[in-house]
Amino acid sequence: MHRDPAVMAHLGGVRDDERTAAYLARNLQHWADYGFGLWILREVSGGDPVGRAVLRHLSVGGVDEVEVGYGFYQPYWGRGLATEVTRACLTLGRRHLGLGSIVAVTSPANLASQQVLRKAGLACEREFLLEGTPSLLFRTTDR
Repeated sequence: MHRDPAVMAHLGGVRDDERTAAYLARNLQHWADYGFGLWILREVSGGDPVGRAVLRHLSVGGVDEVEVGYGFYQPYWGRGLATEVTRACLTLGRRHLGLGSIVAVTSPANLASQQVLRKAGLACEREFLLEGTPSLLFRTTDR
């Protein structure tokens, strides 16, 4: 997934093996620290991965938030999977983790992701810089 320019266009760009290993290490450490984090997604029938979903801590302007996110391989775009997995992660965060607020981050140019987040029940709160990159912060609307 990290080598696919289309998939990674709005996810920080293509990553080499070293950056992918660091990403994996951070996400495994998050699981060890919090008991939740990154999931690899497969179709119900099994088989190869179709994407990933995440529910993890994220610092936004020095404030600890929990972020929901996703990424899918191109053949799985446009099937409603992103909305479905985002809703499932939000339910997990609320019901099982007791979170009152969950955020999502996307680029201003990623209109498809913004639509998914709105469908899943998040609203755009503001623009901000995430690691120097212009981003939009979405937040659950039922806090």
